[in-house]
Amino acid sequence: MSYLLFDIGGTNTRVTISEDLKTFQKPIRFKTPISFKEGVEKIVAAAEELGATSIRQASGAVRGLLSEDRGSIAHDDVLIKWIEEPLADTLAKKLNTKVTLENDAALAGLGEAHFGAGKDAHIMVYHTISTGVGGAKIEDGKIDSYHLGFEPGKQILDIDRTILGDDILPTLENLVSGTAVEERLGEAPKNIPQSDALWDQLASYLAHGLRNTILYWSPDLIVLGGAMITGDPVIPIENIRRHAALVLGDDMPVPRIERATLKDDAGLYGAMVLLSNTN
Repeated sequence: MSYLLFDIGGTNTRVTISEDLKTFQKPIRFKTPISFKEGVEKIVAAAEELGATSIRQASGAVRGLLSEDRGSIAHDDVLIKWIEEPLADTLAKKLNTKVTLENDAALAGLGEAHFGAGKDAHIMVYHTISTGVGGAKIEDGKIDSYHLGFEPGKQILDIDRTILGDDILPTLENLVSGTAVEERLGEAPKNIPQSDALWDQLASYLAHGLRNTILYWSPDLIVLGGAMITGDPVIPIENIRRHAALVLGDDMPVPRIERATLKDDAGLYGAMVLLSNTN
């Protein structure tokens, strides 16, 4: 019997299967549909294409804030048509198996903690900087307990609105995410040369957000992922470390800050870990 793993992102969805909860097949990838119904149908079709005729259990990463029972998306800025739809129950009926959902950034962090850059960490914080900004705290290889979820990208940084003006909520996400950069500059980040001063400016903004992470959660390692960190061009990790040291000053030593290694597959690795912890 197979285990089904999936990662529903704002842009793409990935689906794969694992036989041993240690490795998985090459994922099937497709654009995440706007429609909830179509999204479910595509996940089921991908499972069939992968040969998952008998599924023991399924686990998946989902962007956005989950409901208290973790069965649906409670809030998201992108997958609007998916909000409050019974995702876990619908997939469970279609696949004839139990389905467990978790936030995508939390599962990506869990994947990095077990298979990637965070394997030796006691308290690891994972942040993804991509179309949005998300993250989670991973302690002793497990996602830390929470009530509704972690939303580090929603923290207010530009308090006096000198950077973003009066019309944009001055959050970390609206300062450093790929979506925010494109809206602010009218150019996709991938088209902005690495030599542009923007990348160091983004490193400074991000370091201010990481200062809060360090002071609130006291990690021994911060792992940074997402296209703005692992793509090309990127916010340079060396610049982030330098700015983090500057903004922290004498308040607290800067923990290790590393680039994620699992890239697009991090959430699938995390889903696999989640299942292995329950089997």
